[in-house]
Amino acid sequence: MGHEHARDVPELLGTTENELGIRKWLESQGHTLVTTSDKEGENSKFDQELVDAEIIITTPFHPGYLTAERLAKAKKLKLAVTAGIGSDHVDLDAANKTNGGVTVAEVTGSNVVSVAEHVIMTILTLVRNFVPAHEQIQAGDWNVAAVAKNEYDLENKVVGTVAVGRIGERVLRRLKPFDCKELLYFDYQPLKPEVEKEIGCRRVENLEEMLSQCDVVTINCPLHEKTRGLFNKELISHMKPGSWLVNTARGAIVVKEDVADALASGRLRGYGGDVWFPQPAPKDHPLRYAKNPFGGGNATVAHMSGTSLDAQKRYADGTKNILDSYLSGRFDYNPQDLIVKDGDYATKAYGQRTNKK
Repeated sequence: MGHEHARDVPELLGTTENELGIRKWLESQGHTLVTTSDKEGENSKFDQELVDAEIIITTPFHPGYLTAERLAKAKKLKLAVTAGIGSDHVDLDAANKTNGGVTVAEVTGSNVVSVAEHVIMTILTLVRNFVPAHEQIQAGDWNVAAVAKNEYDLENKVVGTVAVGRIGERVLRRLKPFDCKELLYFDYQPLKPEVEKEIGCRRVENLEEMLSQCDVVTINCPLHEKTRGLFNKELISHMKPGSWLVNTARGAIVVKEDVADALASGRLRGYGGDVWFPQPAPKDHPLRYAKNPFGGGNATVAHMSGTSLDAQKRYADGTKNILDSYLSGRFDYNPQDLIVKDGDYATKAYGQRTNKK
């Protein structure tokens, strides 16, 4: 997170300066807290401190990547906490084997509402062609036809979500009042029939089949080996020509060059979302600039969907609870927060979980 004026906004708990609001609490118990945003490169502060750290806290927004190489140096590490949701910046297999098993925990549920709202905003931003229309106004121009030619209603469109966990389900619930033609989902695990009926959505068992029907596709699955690079040229070829793609899950789920090419060719009308690989996105990342030359939008932003001030309060509180469970010796974690514990996956295969941001 950026540093400008961070201290002036105490609610910005997720910044390096404000440290999740836990420094005084930890120091009062005799613990040492080291905070740094220097996480890249051979001799980073992060690498130096790893050697002695018993607990590492990192965020998914500007992650400290806990690779197997780094974990091998962390001889005293017992607990890795994600302040937020999504622990794919941790090599979970290596964590299982490090020091007899490092516990990996995150604050499940802390930002699902925030992300779901961002998905709805992004869908509307793309479908209503907001970004090009706003850019036209800022350029001092006025040409309604130029921007209206790519402006649509969300009503009567088909929207599909890839995964229907905590976020995907909330997205579908928030779409219900827009009177979409159909709300579809692809997931290995179906919703309960009464939930499907309440939302008015339908499961499609084949991903390619769902994509071919959708005007809008939103990605809400976790990143794991089966989803890494999932949206490549081949899969995108099954999408409806002129459809919109939204990704608030993880940047590595899409092949950035293939999405950029699909926009350039007009195959995709627009792309939006807030996740990148790596993060922060380098200046030359193709999805910063990729657009449909026929007028479609690009609604990408930095990784902000899950870090609203309201979400920061929730994941800061959740992180403190995880730390308290560990430091007190009670180890009474919320089972849903645990990814890895005692040298094994605490939940059914992480790759089978659809409830991650």
